[in-house]
Amino acid sequence: MLKIRLDPFLAMVLINGAGGLLGIPALLYFGLPSLETLPWLIASTILHLGYYFALTGAYRLADMGQVYPVARGSAPLLTALFSVLLLGEPLAWMGAAGIALLGLGIFVMSMRSAADAAHMDRRALVFALITAVTICGYTLTDGAGARISGNPHAYTAALFVMDGAVLTLVALAMRGFAGLRPVLAYWKPGLAGGAMSCGAYGIAIWAMTVAPIPLVAAVRETSVLFGAAIAVIFLKEPLRANRVIAAVLIVAGLALIRLKGMPS
Repeated sequence: MLKIRLDPFLAMVLINGAGGLLGIPALLYFGLPSLETLPWLIASTILHLGYYFALTGAYRLADMGQVYPVARGSAPLLTALFSVLLLGEPLAWMGAAGIALLGLGIFVMSMRSAADAAHMDRRALVFALITAVTICGYTLTDGAGARISGNPHAYTAALFVMDGAVLTLVALAMRGFAGLRPVLAYWKPGLAGGAMSCGAYGIAIWAMTVAPIPLVAAVRETSVLFGAAIAVIFLKEPLRANRVIAAVLIVAGLALIRLKGMPS
């Protein structure tokens, strides 16, 4: 959705604004989350805001097939690391092997070819890595917040309402009403994107209340395969051999990290 004929930031505002609107009836249905989750919601909203700016910045400098795997593929690595450091979760040797495979896959995905590797836009890579850091941050924050709330659906609805409202207000402050007017022509794909975003992340937040957070984070990132397929099939980006190899390495690494990486 970010690759439609809108500026990437405006497309992000459109999708998340739509998600915020969809969160209102959900919030009315599920009710408000407990007051003790408010600090977690605020922290998550701030981290998501950083994620939006980093991701759209990366998409301005490189194509989706290059940015998406780096941003999404390295996030489970960071999540696993900080889960060990902050939550005391043990990691078996297969988990370390998976991290190595994932890192290798990220490196391969970042390189278009040996010939132009030296000319790779390093700013896009930096933005993608910042995106990964924010993903790790909001994943841990939302997993903990949803568990504390006792009602992950109410937490999710409140998060989307807050997130959509804050991003829209920031966009208004930056661009003004005239600057946001182009999004009106794309309200249908924006609504579809908002609905998919709510559904996908809502499932992930619920899953983190019944399963280990790093496990959910890793399984979620198998979306790199779907992202690569969308980039090639629908966005007509070239299918390079390194993308295929990197996607396999990243998913294999994720599988080792989560499926065999934790001691039984």
